[in-house]
Amino acid sequence: MRAELTRHPSRRGDALFRWLAKSSGWFILALLVLIAAFLVIEAIPALQHDKSNFFSTLAWDPDQTGEFGIAALAFGSILSSLLALIIGVPIAVGVGLYISQYAPRAVARPLGYIVDLLAAVPSVVFGLWGLIWLVPTLIPLSEFLNKWLGWFPLFASSNNTYGKSMFAAGVVLAVMILPIVAALCREVFIQTPDEHIEAAYALGATRWEMIRMAVLPYGRSGMISAIVLGFGRAIGETIAVALVLSSSNVITFHIFDPAGATIAANVANKFGDAGATGRSALIASGLVLFAITLVVNFGARAIVRRGSKEKRA
Repeated sequence: MRAELTRHPSRRGDALFRWLAKSSGWFILALLVLIAAFLVIEAIPALQHDKSNFFSTLAWDPDQTGEFGIAALAFGSILSSLLALIIGVPIAVGVGLYISQYAPRAVARPLGYIVDLLAAVPSVVFGLWGLIWLVPTLIPLSEFLNKWLGWFPLFASSNNTYGKSMFAAGVVLAVMILPIVAALCREVFIQTPDEHIEAAYALGATRWEMIRMAVLPYGRSGMISAIVLGFGRAIGETIAVALVLSSSNVITFHIFDPAGATIAANVANKFGDAGATGRSALIASGLVLFAITLVVNFGARAIVRRGSKEKRA
């Protein structure tokens, strides 16, 4: 009887913790549904008022002409985010590997603090840095790439005018997502079991071979999660992109041209002066951004789940 009485409080605590954990999970799901419902309800007036194809037109003037399109904005959001991932992810993974596998403890600890501190810099600071210093600095590099790689459409300039561009936005976003991806990769790499590392060394592997055979396969799912988190940060960024990217609703693969816009930057630039229909149209574009983020997250989860099944098999 005394043993049952002593176990009873812990059993009650387990039940309370289980209830709190389950409630937290359902709360997040309900919050996601409420956000989606809000966006849909607020976007309906603009969609009913739309006089053109919402997904194909390039014009954005919902209050006057009733025309507003998401195609160019969605294209710009995805392109700038992909550029940020292409530039930032390899550097971030390298930083995570250096801190966790190569750097001595005296260097790894302060370097980790610096990386974490970089993630706390406000977006407007990155935007001002990009506008004042980065955009002029990238002009010679853009000219060089256009000269030698201009045969490829991505590096070609249609009018030889450089400055605010999708390339500059991608570089700024790459710097912004770098600390997040690097910090997550570092934590994943540190958790690699010592048995895996010692087994690789026992087989005669070098440091790089050990990382390739033990560290990277073990941290693959964590790296994918870090990349998705970085993509979410990049595609939703507003102020920094608005400062370094000229707002023009066009679809172009020429990343050096002063053209392009993103959904988040368009919302930041147009929301203050928009009327009732304009605000509804901006919320409709936010709904599309919300859908893109969900699709990317579900795709990443599918990749991670498939990798886990292959690892167990």
